Amino acid sequence: MRLLVRERLFGIGDDYWIEDADGRKVFLVDGKAMRMRDTFELKDAQGRIIVEIRQKLLSLRETMLIERDGEQLAKVKRKRLSLLRNHYRVTLVDGTELDVSGKILDREFAVDYDGELLAQISRRWLTVRDTYGIDIVREDADAGLLIAVAVCVIVLAEKEHED
Repeated sequence: MRLLVRERLFGIGDDYWIEDADGRKVFLVDGKAMRMRDTFELKDAQGRIIVEIRQKLLSLRETMLIERDGEQLAKVKRKRLSLLRNHYRVTLVDGTELDVSGKILDREFAVDYDGELLAQISRRWLTVRDTYGIDIVREDADAGLLIAVAVCVIVLAEKEHED
């Protein structure tokens, strides 16, 4: 599944659409403005909430939480000893860990599970500056979760870059 993300560079609330390969709007990343912490909802084209993304307020390291139906699904945080590249760890509630690494700010990174590629995020095949692609490699992968992971690591990397 190949998805196209068109971020808005200067938008109130950070709302933007994710389209499929045919240009149909599939998901909406709905940023909630005027909140103390970063909060997003990933919605389908009909407006139903797929997952909610929130910044964890009290933690030693910046952490984002992904929730589905009011229950925590995953926790995303920067990997501690990662000197060469941006490296993040996603811990699912069942203990499964996903690895996210690459050039996050350049929108060139991968999401892996146990060495197997789940999704590739890239601008390489696109020419518009505020657009990047999400290529979900496995058909049985949770697209909503992988999109949420991409949003989380981008938000965390941008916060770290601002500091």
